[in-house]
Amino acid sequence: MTPMPSLRLSLYLGCTVATDEYAYELSTLSVLPKLGVELSYLEGASCCGSPLQSVSMRSFAYLALRNLALADATGLDLLTLCPGCHLSLHEAAHYAKLSPKLREGLEPLLGNEGLRYRGEAKVWHVVDLLHDRVGLDSVRSAVSKPLKGLTLATHVGCHAIRPSRLPRVDDAERPLKLDRLVEALGARVVDYPEKLDCCGAGFLLSNPQAGLTVAGLKVKALKALGVDGVVVACPLCHKMLGQKQQAASQLVGAELDVPVVYYTQLLGLAMGEDERALGLMLNLSPVDRLLEKLKS
Repeated sequence: MTPMPSLRLSLYLGCTVATDEYAYELSTLSVLPKLGVELSYLEGASCCGSPLQSVSMRSFAYLALRNLALADATGLDLLTLCPGCHLSLHEAAHYAKLSPKLREGLEPLLGNEGLRYRGEAKVWHVVDLLHDRVGLDSVRSAVSKPLKGLTLATHVGCHAIRPSRLPRVDDAERPLKLDRLVEALGARVVDYPEKLDCCGAGFLLSNPQAGLTVAGLKVKALKALGVDGVVVACPLCHKMLGQKQQAASQLVGAELDVPVVYYTQLLGLAMGEDERALGLMLNLSPVDRLLEKLKS
């Protein structure tokens, strides 16, 4: 058996996971320690700043750098579950490097909390952590119940791969890390033309009908593939493609009933973890169908 790596990380939940997508948190806490990853919550963390970026770059940068400064203070690297948070933290670090004036202007604000941004903490997302740091061999070694017989599609999500000028979770043109991680569990992954299409979350607030239509069209395409389920690693993508299926179905004129699961939930199933510990009872898409196939 491949020896498990030993790694300690601070866990940054962000807003959506902490308030709305608990299943992602539960499943992450259930599986990562069994892969040698010790997690501790980033104490005092705030929003990543993303909602403020179009309003005030200074406010955005402050919130993001504040979280990075908290991570610096722990001496640990940082794990994010949300690709949007992962992007915000990398963007703020990029701007701080490009603009000494911006960084210097924020130092007194951080100093008021006894914080100092040093840029020492590496920011991981759960996908690149498992693929690049933990490794596929270790993931395979942790599987006790291979997912053979399952045919799945992956949805990577926009923020995980763009913009390519910044460090991203995967390649912008041909993202394969999530596919490989799913295949490491014994399932078959299918490619499809709409793989890189947006989930619609980016404009759900400004134009709900458009956002839900985009989500519905993607789920409709996924249903046409005849897959057993869709695997995601983003809380907003899970909300749009999984939790919003009923609302989206009315806009695209089709019944949408595709199981959508987090990769961490799928990993937990392959490791023999309890379904409740993985938060599967919180998924609003028909995951029971996928679970029944695994048991058959």
